Amino acid sequence: MVMKRIIPCLDVKNGRVVKGVQFQNLRDSGDPVELAARYDAEGADELVFLDITAGIEKRDTAVRMVEAVAREVFIPFTVGGGIRTVADAEALLMAGCDKVAVNSAAVRRPELITELATRFGSQCVVLAVDVRRPAYGILVAVDAGRTLTQLTLGAWLAEAQDRGAGEVLLTSMDRDGTGSGYDLDVLRRASRGLRVPLIASGGFGEAAHAVEAFGAGADAVLAAGIFHTGGLTVRRLKEQLAREGVEVRPC
Repeated sequence: MVMKRIIPCLDVKNGRVVKGVQFQNLRDSGDPVELAARYDAEGADELVFLDITAGIEKRDTAVRMVEAVAREVFIPFTVGGGIRTVADAEALLMAGCDKVAVNSAAVRRPELITELATRFGSQCVVLAVDVRRPAYGILVAVDAGRTLTQLTLGAWLAEAQDRGAGEVLLTSMDRDGTGSGYDLDVLRRASRGLRVPLIASGGFGEAAHAVEAFGAGADAVLAAGIFHTGGLTVRRLKEQLAREGVEVRPC
């Protein structure tokens, strides 16, 4: 059995980790390098860093931060935000991250996924997808969730997978920061047509939510605020999941 992964997420703005609700009302949560080292020591399987305003402000993710994190952690980590070209991705991978995540730029120019997969391999390419659920369908949002497109989740996942995306990080914006649990319907719909791993994001509040997400087809769960505040540690979460029969890597 493939072990399920626990992935702390660090949303970064101006060099600091922040967290809000539905991408709004952001509050400071600490230094990214210090938090990364803490999660590594606690037994996290991977880390994800998302520069949540890089794409909007047209600036590159800080390579220096990636270099500093790479010196402190010994687990894989993914970096996203402001990646619009192969050169952008190469700079981050050379700085020490293991994967790059693309979101808005890939929606606007899907060829970017093909270019990244061709240059670095699909294993390095994570498709980050933010979705909302209006009165009709499940639609993809871009620009850190500020712009709702008419692109449906199913159509986008099918195209991105065919273009070489090696993993999908799926965030339900309606659940983000609420602690009310992952959107299981969205996860089930996404997992049906995927041949690549699926990471659930948006809504984690307790161990039961992770169990539900795994049951709905997720291969990994992402969580942020509850880890940053100390409300739950990675180690405690893994212990709880193991008691529920979920196969996780020991801390």
